Amino acid sequence: MSSIILAIVSMASLCCVFAFLLAVADKKLQVEEDPRVEKIIEALPGANCGGCGYPGCSAFAEHVVAGDAPINGCAPGGAETVEKIAEIMGVEAGSLDKQVAVVLCHGGAKEAVRSAVYNGVQTCQSAMIVGGGGKLCRYGCLGFGDCVASCSFDAIYMNDNQLPVVDPEKCTACGQCVEACPRNLIELHAVEHKMFVFCKSQDKGPIVKKACSVGCIGCRLCVKNSPVEGGIEMNGMLASINHTICPSSETVVEKCPMNTIQIV
Repeated sequence: MSSIILAIVSMASLCCVFAFLLAVADKKLQVEEDPRVEKIIEALPGANCGGCGYPGCSAFAEHVVAGDAPINGCAPGGAETVEKIAEIMGVEAGSLDKQVAVVLCHGGAKEAVRSAVYNGVQTCQSAMIVGGGGKLCRYGCLGFGDCVASCSFDAIYMNDNQLPVVDPEKCTACGQCVEACPRNLIELHAVEHKMFVFCKSQDKGPIVKKACSVGCIGCRLCVKNSPVEGGIEMNGMLASINHTICPSSETVVEKCPMNTIQIV
């Protein structure tokens, strides 16, 4: 009987000792969290979209406080969130130009030629693996809406022509659709940018014409009619607009024989 009591007392004593040691270790090894982290988390919209480049709002807040992330890194939060974070961090908010996603392809069901019928899994990623989903153009939109499925803000929808359309009022420029597009057709642009080359093809003109009625054929007429020198240049076989210096031009749009360049 005495041995049982002794065992119980010994175990109780050991428990007390370990509990004491754990309490001391917790106190000594405790990592103090900067109170600004919690304040920034409260200021964020809580979308956890990952558009900032970090796995969630908490991680973004921690990196802002650590100085590794910019205070304007949360696109969904907009200018209001930037101002709140700037106040918490004690820095100047600066200016934040609103951006929206732009789908740089107008080759929908009516314009793009089909080389085969695709009956596989109805996603762009899957179609890429199986011959490009049946479209002859190997650069254009596949039309299965991976970008729509990726958007947490209901800012993209598929139109009747099997092309994604971005609602600029809802778009937060989080970048989820940019990551989702397997053909890199979606880019983030300042809302002030209005003129775009709605094509990504690097094929030569004759090949483009066979594949799509609105593709860039590399004719260089836009380059010749650019309103400023260097405003439009050729990137391989594709026209490229330098939005930092090139304003929108009705002349450029009118001269484009394939209606590839449009003002939106």
